[in-house]
Amino acid sequence: MNPELDTAVATLVVPRTHDLGGGFNVRRALPNRDRRMVGPFVFFDEMGPHTFNAGDGLDVRPHPHIGLATVTYLLQGEIQHRDSLGTNQSIRPGEVNWMTAGKGIVHSERTAAEQRIHPTPLFGLQCWVALPKSHEEVDPSFLHLDASQLPVIEGDGATARIISGSFFGQASPVPVASPMFYVDLQLQPGARLTMPADYAEQAVYVLEGVLDLGRDGLFERGQLVVLKPGAVVTLGAGGTGAARLMLLGGEPMDGPRFLSWNFVSSSADRIEQAKQDWIAQTFPKVPGETEFIPMPDIPGRPVSYP
Repeated sequence: MNPELDTAVATLVVPRTHDLGGGFNVRRALPNRDRRMVGPFVFFDEMGPHTFNAGDGLDVRPHPHIGLATVTYLLQGEIQHRDSLGTNQSIRPGEVNWMTAGKGIVHSERTAAEQRIHPTPLFGLQCWVALPKSHEEVDPSFLHLDASQLPVIEGDGATARIISGSFFGQASPVPVASPMFYVDLQLQPGARLTMPADYAEQAVYVLEGVLDLGRDGLFERGQLVVLKPGAVVTLGAGGTGAARLMLLGGEPMDGPRFLSWNFVSSSADRIEQAKQDWIAQTFPKVPGETEFIPMPDIPGRPVSYP
């Protein structure tokens, strides 16, 4: 038997780790040279875990987006989100911030002043979901959902929270624009759960512990396991400990996407226009904020994915 034909794993992505300063690390699983997208997911970052010293915190100055939805989901800590729609919203563990950029939005992400009086932890994920062509230029919007508003499935040592899209027969109230799923799955020691092949493109990110995929082996924390189309796998917590996994994917996008800096679009020309608009500061402003991240010098045309 050819082991390459027998495996359920299409690609194993080992993310790059970036130190943003002071030991605050970010692991970027998507895009990666081994895999650019999984369904509509064009960007997947793990932030932390990290504890900021008293007086310090997260300070992501106002910056723009087009053509995507940002998805923020935390395991520890708190982030204050502000955007050009006038939104001022804290996000805490188990909650979801879903910001649809559409034709253009600007936002900042910070640790609130009242949180900085003592050391503060931060551990979470931020993803970008590319919008279908029919939604790339919609008006921007923002949605916050409390943890109690997300469907949770429990049983046999497994707990699955449906963050967005549909999976395991449950649907999140987040109004997604294309077929997709994003699930926070916690497995107790020894627990196993079958992951159905509901979508053409599916992946598992190991957030904590070890993933046991049976004959396909064990996968360590921080790895993104991209499955072959149609692969039905049984997810297990490897070793003697628990595991926390992020399940993600969906149907392929309606054509390639170009990505440059914070912009995603089916049109390279549209991204070039967004760059010029940010340089000219014609994007809407975040009320009460005067700082912003300058447009970096990015030579050449945007990169096409996949």
